[in-house]
Amino acid sequence: MPELTQSVTELIDQFAKMPGIGKKTAERLTYYVLRLNKNEALALADAIRSVKENVRYCRICYNLAEQEECDICRDPNRQRDVVCVVEQPRDLMALEQSGVYRGLYHVLLGRIAPLDGIGPEQLTIEGLVQRVRGGTVREIVMATNPTVEGDGTALYISSLLGDCPVQVTRLARGITTGSMLEFANKEVLADALSGRQSF
Repeated sequence: MPELTQSVTELIDQFAKMPGIGKKTAERLTYYVLRLNKNEALALADAIRSVKENVRYCRICYNLAEQEECDICRDPNRQRDVVCVVEQPRDLMALEQSGVYRGLYHVLLGRIAPLDGIGPEQLTIEGLVQRVRGGTVREIVMATNPTVEGDGTALYISSLLGDCPVQVTRLARGITTGSMLEFANKEVLADALSGRQSF
């Protein structure tokens, strides 16, 4: 049986390291790249390089940004005294697509998951607490995913903010337990945001 070249094997191995990509999918992606013309393949490589060189976390909310602050934090039309707490930038994007929420965000970059070795110190919780203690935040909307870890993270943050003069609310449970925000449709997310409740 003929061997694959070293370059092809290396590309398959790199694709296979991605979450949700098994060996067969990694092979399909590699053969797709091989079929691209040189300009298309190099444009893909340049896009990956550009993301790694230019994208960082916003210094305020930890959303993805290409400057010190993301577009949402820089937008003067956003309601600045309400902060919606999400696990990942993709959750923020899902909520933005609902078109209902006009406040600011805070991205935790994960959730507390002791079985995976993720504790509060590996998240951006300290940055959130500092924002609240800064005195300009009136409401925190907990929009962590409705999973055991997401709810546990929300409870932990709520207890940290217990002595702060801030109202902590959560999304209404139109979003079913165990689901992910990024997969919810915008109508469900809009209802969950409008019907948020005290935590």
